Amino acid sequence: MGFRRSYTAMSMVGKTFLYEEMKWPEVREAAREGRVAVIPVATIEDHGHHLPLVTDVLITATICRRTAEAMPDEVVLLPPQHHGYSPHHMDFPGPITIRGPTFVEYMLDINRSLIHHGFRRILMVNGHGSNAPWLETAARLTIVEHPSVLCATLSWWDIPEVAEAVRELRTSERGGMSHACELETSVMLAIRPDLVDMAKAERDMSYQTSRYFPPSDFYYPSGAVRMMPYWSTVSRTGVRGDPTVATAEKGRRWLEAAVEGLTGIIRDLRSLEIKERVDHH
Repeated sequence: MGFRRSYTAMSMVGKTFLYEEMKWPEVREAAREGRVAVIPVATIEDHGHHLPLVTDVLITATICRRTAEAMPDEVVLLPPQHHGYSPHHMDFPGPITIRGPTFVEYMLDINRSLIHHGFRRILMVNGHGSNAPWLETAARLTIVEHPSVLCATLSWWDIPEVAEAVRELRTSERGGMSHACELETSVMLAIRPDLVDMAKAERDMSYQTSRYFPPSDFYYPSGAVRMMPYWSTVSRTGVRGDPTVATAEKGRRWLEAAVEGLTGIIRDLRSLEIKERVDHH
């Protein structure tokens, strides 16, 4: 069963949590119930020779979907946003990139629409590293424009429960988890093994490193310096890391950890008090 079909089927039991399947009175009621609007955001881009362009979207949407299924009365799940900020990947065929300011305004317009319909808590769940600074900007600007709203963002690999599960199960060394790597390949093996060609998976950790520019890895300190060069200058294949040690069992465990952590984050966001501004002029 394909991603979108399984996604839809899960909403058919009890109250729907899928925004696009609601009738407008259901949207009104969901907003009045104080549900959190969850927006999966990723991008379409190269993921080596063994993973499809849709990897980031599938992973992020699946984590959000499974979380929403576990708490359908507390969330409204929006369709995944497929396109993000990825100009540095354009040397490899496939990526679709949106200019940063355009991307911010696009996400702001989604948030503005949700706020207009009565939602007061919004969570943007990111699945592509270079989206992160733009999504944080969008979240900050949403609150600046609408002080009576809480808008937050996170990248799914930053969920504490995921970090803990990765420490327990990873077998790659530092630098093995960056892009199309042990982490993403394992999760894809758990979600859509039919789209993964492990015969073409290749370890690619050939990029230069130094004290202030250590190997890129989700779960090791990256230091204070931030830089994103063109991907073709740091990878031969589009991979950064070691997908050859990926397994479906690791992927299942990491998905479970992501859902557990995201459930807690959503419940915390839903419980936070929205306080009035105090102008001290």
